[in-house]
Amino acid sequence: MSSLSPALFPALSPAPSGARADRPALRFGERSLTYAELAAAAGATAGRIGAAGRVAVWATPAMETAVAVVAALLAGVPAVPLNPKSGDKELAHILSDSEPSLVLAPPDAQLPPALGALERVDVDVDARGPVPEDRRADGDPALVVYTSGTTGPPKGAVIPRRALSATLDALADAWRWTGDDVLVQGLPLFHVHGLVLGILGPLRRGGSVRHLGRFSTEGAARELNSGATMLFGVPTMYHRIAETLPGDPELAKALAGARLLVSGSAALPVHDHERIAAATGRRVIERYGMTETLMNTSVRADGEPRAGAVGVPLPGVELRLVEEDGTPIAALDGESVGEIQVRGPNLFTEYLNRPDATAAAFTGDGFFRTGDMAVRDPDGYVRIVGRKATDLIKSGGYKIGAGEIENALLEHPSVREAAVTGEADPDLGERIVAWIVPADPAAPPALETLADHVAGRLAPHKRPRVVRHVDALPRNDMGKIMKRALTHG
Repeated sequence: MSSLSPALFPALSPAPSGARADRPALRFGERSLTYAELAAAAGATAGRIGAAGRVAVWATPAMETAVAVVAALLAGVPAVPLNPKSGDKELAHILSDSEPSLVLAPPDAQLPPALGALERVDVDVDARGPVPEDRRADGDPALVVYTSGTTGPPKGAVIPRRALSATLDALADAWRWTGDDVLVQGLPLFHVHGLVLGILGPLRRGGSVRHLGRFSTEGAARELNSGATMLFGVPTMYHRIAETLPGDPELAKALAGARLLVSGSAALPVHDHERIAAATGRRVIERYGMTETLMNTSVRADGEPRAGAVGVPLPGVELRLVEEDGTPIAALDGESVGEIQVRGPNLFTEYLNRPDATAAAFTGDGFFRTGDMAVRDPDGYVRIVGRKATDLIKSGGYKIGAGEIENALLEHPSVREAAVTGEADPDLGERIVAWIVPADPAAPPALETLADHVAGRLAPHKRPRVVRHVDALPRNDMGKIMKRALTHG
């Protein structure tokens, strides 16, 4: 039985007063709200939501999205963030699956026809209303966030209130995150990274967030050089930073002065890690999470930022690696590859309307099967080597993770981007295929060159057997490479 949930946002409830009321909470471009203004605007919107079963949020990178989600959480009504770039078919599936009673949107947003049947509530950030009393249980649903749908229609992960507080408080412990921190980010607000960590995280701490609307190296530098202390980004953003740094001393100064640079949502290539560290003297730290689990591990603020590693399990999170038959892997040898399974208060409760998928996702003893493959170093650090479905290559009797080969390939000067997959081979079982975006399209690197490069850095059995040169790699909104879109030819 769930206990009564403590307030998710102590700085908003009860309505702020005194010095706290005037502290900046949110800033999007030139628009900003103090804690008093946010409490009043979210309170007014919560009043308009009433006792709705679920509410959809048209999650543009705007102030209204943040106010809408906070309002839903204050009202105790689950919010369903909608990706404004979703196609008609995906959007129709999410709406029929989650059955929201209304949609919250910025007043100037043009909503697609799929939302036409829903009552629309325009979010007024200048409205004023009381903050409702929070009497929800910690197991009650807070968000329904849809997965990317790579293996079928997107599934709605029901995230309880306790998962939000557990993950954000564990990150506060790991990152020494306080109300004095000012976060700058430019992430989408329909995913866990941008919304939960990047908006709800600062608000739970009583700090502030400056959202760039759209990420730019100029925007990040400007905010970090004017008081921001933390930067959240995905690897594509940090790659742009690494590319820009040599000719941008203001950017180098900004990153050097940051308290924390955090990358997530996909692995940050080692090459970009090293370029940023060399130019700024600061190391990017990585963390690991999923829609269904929120955050599982992180490099700690007082720990060693190690390129290619996502740190240690967060407080409250149990993590284990298992063989294909479910046998736990005890070895901390940096070589034994197993699937990550996790258990803790950070987990989702179910896939909405999918009891079959929910049951299949958990082991008999309550661990969630992440589908991510990893090794653990002797000090417990976790290094993810790829997804079980797309990144685990079984070649010549070895289990090989695509991620470490990709990192090795990216260290070669002739390689701009790289992805590694496996394809059937009558002798090896699977052979390693490298998909390469050349640094110079007129002089693409040869197979022998790249195979020798990888064999010299890792091991001979990890070298690619095939190289395919492409103009670009397919990526999703968060910058993750969509390997299923790569076709062998």
